[in-house]
Amino acid sequence: MQYPTFKTQYDKPGREILPHRDPFLFLDTLISADETGCLGEYRYTAERNDFFKGHFPGAPVVPGVILVETMCQCAGAGVLVRDALGGKDREKNARFLLAAVDSARFRRPVAPGDLFTMVVENKRSRPPLLKFSVKGYVGGELAAECDVTCVLDTRNVV
Repeated sequence: MQYPTFKTQYDKPGREILPHRDPFLFLDTLISADETGCLGEYRYTAERNDFFKGHFPGAPVVPGVILVETMCQCAGAGVLVRDALGGKDREKNARFLLAAVDSARFRRPVAPGDLFTMVVENKRSRPPLLKFSVKGYVGGELAAECDVTCVLDTRNVV
C-alpha cells in the first residue's frame, strides 16, 4: 500500500515530540506532517507492552482503546512539530485531552510484533478544539479507524 505523503519529512522519535513516556508512549517515529495531516509508526512488542500478558493470553491482541490512543498520539505529534499551537500555549505545558471518539471501527487484530502505521487527516486544528480522522494499518491492511476530537488543556501541570 502507498501511504499519503506530507510536505515535511521529520523521521523524528516520538519521545522528542510528546510528553508521554514508557509504558504509555505509542509513537516510535513521526515520519512526516503538514497542515493537512501526518504519518507515523509504532511497533507493538510483548517486551514493552505489558498489557499483552493479560489480554487474551495465548493469542494476545492490542486493546482497541490502545489503538485509539496510539493514533491520537500521532495526531498530537503532527500538530506539535508544526508548532500549530504557537509558543505561548506550548510554554504553558499545553496538552491534548481526548474529548470524543466517533465511528470507531476495528477491522483486524493487531498483535505483538506488528508495525502499526498511522495516517492522520486534520479536520479542524484551531485550538481549543482539534478534530482528526485517524486510520491505522498493519502490512498495508486497514486495522482501525475513527474520528477523534481533542481539547487543548493549558492549565499548568505539576
